[in-house]
Amino acid sequence: MEQASINIPSSDRDHHIIPYGRQCIDQEDIRAVIKVLQSDWLTQGPKSKEFEEKFAEYCGAKYAVSVTSGTAALHLACLAAEIGKGDEVITSPITFAASANCALYVGATPVFVDIDPDTICIDHEKFEEYLSKRNVNIESLQGTKPRAVIPVHFAGLPCNMEPIYNSAKERGLVVIEDACHAHGARYVSGEIVGSCTYSDMTVFSFHPLKHITTGEGGMITTNSHEFYERLITLRSHGITKKNMKSGGFYEDYYYEMQMLGYNYRMNDIQAALGISQLNKLDSFLQKRRSIANYYQSAFDDLKDYIVMPADNNGDHGWHIYVIQLIKGNRDNVFRALRDKGIWVQVHYIPLYSFPYYQMLGYRKGLCPHAEEYYSRTITLPIHPSMNRDDMDRVVEEVKNAVKADSRKK
Repeated sequence: MEQASINIPSSDRDHHIIPYGRQCIDQEDIRAVIKVLQSDWLTQGPKSKEFEEKFAEYCGAKYAVSVTSGTAALHLACLAAEIGKGDEVITSPITFAASANCALYVGATPVFVDIDPDTICIDHEKFEEYLSKRNVNIESLQGTKPRAVIPVHFAGLPCNMEPIYNSAKERGLVVIEDACHAHGARYVSGEIVGSCTYSDMTVFSFHPLKHITTGEGGMITTNSHEFYERLITLRSHGITKKNMKSGGFYEDYYYEMQMLGYNYRMNDIQAALGISQLNKLDSFLQKRRSIANYYQSAFDDLKDYIVMPADNNGDHGWHIYVIQLIKGNRDNVFRALRDKGIWVQVHYIPLYSFPYYQMLGYRKGLCPHAEEYYSRTITLPIHPSMNRDDMDRVVEEVKNAVKADSRKK
């Protein structure tokens, strides 16, 4: 999940502005889309199915279900798990709004558990502590109970999923991984994110700023045939031609609406782009990792000024590269870098601090580590379109900005 794409004039973008993220589209991608435009299928069809099969194979999952966005993927995952009123959905406060909003869509209650200051992912020990307290003090539940957890692989670094999964399953919780930052990342144990080794479902986004894009789009992977069947029905208005009694399919015109669903179908134009992009995912990852490694080395002499992102919990996907200031003022450094054409961003404002969540009764101070992180964080450019000159310029301007601001009284 991301903020909206930055609308930068091409002249500025190419000669001055270095955005924090950017899609990489080549002639192969364009030809794949044109081929579909010249075919008989534009809406959901054979390319959508092919994309699902290839994505599932890449992740090592049994099933994949393509949808219109990462947000739709989260919504459908909650619906497929039959999460609803009276249920709590536990997630991180440092994420895009959809990771918690999906709980509200189905009538459930979002619960925010603080982050691990090192990984910026949900703290698995605090997650276990929350579950233990809730189980002991039933009187404080106020009519809700933990039902699901949505761990967010922040920036592309996998969460510590094994203990999260074990704690969740001991109490009968559904586990839905938010892997919208983590295409191609791997857990410490070696499995690829999306294999659902430690979850019931995993969701991905194909927003233009992600590792691969379909313009807009998303995917849900799962190893559960039951969830798969519900997902494909829910994404298409709850309508199916399958006979639920016999297991066969109705012929001719007849179909049934079995449940209340939505129009969340990915079309074949998007899927064709997705297939072409998926073929390049490993090379995109390699470029992202090379940029991250370059930053890690180049910023080594700034250890008194910034905290660099962790890279010690599996194979990082490096969707974004986030630093935290030790000295100086984040907003001053942010503005100084943008003034120099380094189009930095902030990921993220703690969700519960937004006016809508405050109106629901959430209060600041809920997750101290998340709030401390937010006050110090800046996202630097990292995407496969960057060249060595771009990288050098980012490093130079970051060094100038943080050192200059730290000298201010």
